[in-house]
Amino acid sequence: MPPLPPTDTLFRRIEERRDDLVALTQDLIRIPTVNPPGDVYTDCAKLIGRRLAARGFQVEYVRAVGAAGDSDRYPRTNVVARIEGARPGPCVHFNGHIDVVPPGQGWTVDPFGGEVRDGRVYGRGACDMKGGIAASIVAVEALLDEGLLTAGALEISGTVDEESGGYGGVGHLATLGYFSRPRVDHVIIPEPLNVDRVCIGHRGVWWAEIETKGRVAHGSMPFLGNCAVRHMGAVLHRIEEDLIPRLAGKRTAMPVVPEGARQSTININAIHGGQREDHDGLPSPMVPDRCRMVIDRRYLIEEDPEAVRGEIVGILEGLRASRPGFDYDLREVLAFLPTMTDADAPVVRAVAGAIETVLGRPAERVVSPGTYDQKHVVRVGHLKDCIAYGPGILDLAHQPDEYVGIDDMEQSAKVMALATLELLRG
Repeated sequence: MPPLPPTDTLFRRIEERRDDLVALTQDLIRIPTVNPPGDVYTDCAKLIGRRLAARGFQVEYVRAVGAAGDSDRYPRTNVVARIEGARPGPCVHFNGHIDVVPPGQGWTVDPFGGEVRDGRVYGRGACDMKGGIAASIVAVEALLDEGLLTAGALEISGTVDEESGGYGGVGHLATLGYFSRPRVDHVIIPEPLNVDRVCIGHRGVWWAEIETKGRVAHGSMPFLGNCAVRHMGAVLHRIEEDLIPRLAGKRTAMPVVPEGARQSTININAIHGGQREDHDGLPSPMVPDRCRMVIDRRYLIEEDPEAVRGEIVGILEGLRASRPGFDYDLREVLAFLPTMTDADAPVVRAVAGAIETVLGRPAERVVSPGTYDQKHVVRVGHLKDCIAYGPGILDLAHQPDEYVGIDDMEQSAKVMALATLELLRG
């Protein structure tokens, strides 16, 4: 009988590790790395680091001292592990964020229990993206077990704060050169975009805080004051009646999923006016002199970022000119340009080819509706050969009863291993 092809034995090793893949996912979920505030990041980083060190990786823990949110109580601890072959060659890097959003309400299972049921692992971060981290680790370990790292290098990182901009995670590491050539050539981020999709980029984002100003007065005599909440109501009215219909008409050629995200969008993230709410009892009768609102504007690669900001400034300046007593402050919270890797880039071709081999159907090339850490790899690291690929259903991210399918994790680990092998061969 002729020997099995290398891919057959590689895939068999991953199949044999199915229980280990599930157990690692459970272990990661059971560390509640909730952001904010950034709980137990170090514990999760060390879980990953210990496992990879046992396989011969050189492991570093890199704290983002001074990053937003970093403190001795909530250190922004990242882990980076590297192993090299006997000869020089390209480096393939798997980057996964270890932070998860708060669980919220509506769960029917323990959000940090890692329960296995009906072929799924449940828990906050199961699909976004601890299942993807586990799949990438198992994929790389299978390659090592098969002796396939003869040249080049493999890296795996677990990074923090992706859910809040990534500045203490990939953003920090990118400034230190961890995501630039010649150290790294190809980056795969196991975000949950479905097991048969290669995500080549994301829309742009502009977050801003608008504050309307007024004047305090007694609530029984509002005519003596200037109500900041009413002024914010006017801003909301202009957004609702003027801006949102215009955004609905802006469409992109980017292959954004889901379909509703192929247009420009704006979301009202938060709004607060008047007296504080963190007290018992009734409020005092006051006309509010401040009202603040945070907006989340997602825009397309065809749009000018200055024009995106200008749309909001135009609304505010128009109200200042037409509405008595209206005044405002506008503060940018964060901004990232749209990014899109060439659809024929090496990492795209390798992952797409592996998907077709493993799943028996062509890969779909998509763009994410929201940003992820590719923005830092491209903007700071100047490394364009970067994509997102991982198990999990995009629509389940941040939802109650979040889960990742075990079959999907196994299949994606095979895709990751095969794509890595192709990239290491150059």
